[in-house]
Amino acid sequence: MKIVYKILIALFIVGSSILLLEPLVDNFKENKNYSFNLDTADGEITKDDFKSKVLAVYFGYTFCPDVCPTSLSALSQAINQLEEEKKDEVIGLFISVDPNRDKLGNLKEYANYFHKNFIGASSTKENIDDIVKRYGSNYEYIYLKGSAIDYSVAHTSYIYIFDKDGKFVERIDHFADVDKIKEILEEVLRQR
Repeated sequence: MKIVYKILIALFIVGSSILLLEPLVDNFKENKNYSFNLDTADGEITKDDFKSKVLAVYFGYTFCPDVCPTSLSALSQAINQLEEEKKDEVIGLFISVDPNRDKLGNLKEYANYFHKNFIGASSTKENIDDIVKRYGSNYEYIYLKGSAIDYSVAHTSYIYIFDKDGKFVERIDHFADVDKIKEILEEVLRQR
């Protein structure tokens, strides 16, 4: 009988430990899934650099004729419609999936064109591929015979929103209007 009690107590301890550790493990997995190291014109950045800010991540490229400008403009308009004291609490991060053409200085200028709170970043193709995959996004180079630009890039168009603790909150698709983006940002800003 004593052995049964010992087994039950051991099972209880193991079960309790699993329940207590599960949120920590989940948090670690999520953090690893959305982490990044990227280069900007002002130096290297990581996702942890944006703690205490709401972070909006977008993958694209500067030669994009319509999808990227539309999404970045919508995000910019949503930020501009926030209460004045809240605007600086949101950072937009434009990650280029075209590191061959998008140089860091150009990325900074491109991102700042849309909003002063936007940062342009990129990295090696291998690093970008890893980050894009972990975010559940994708892109593909489409080579254009006889074109002066050589290729285009087909890519998904999502804005990934992270709260001030760096936790993933929501993926906003390309068709969300400015009011919807603003509503999501306001909700995340109210947290805490």
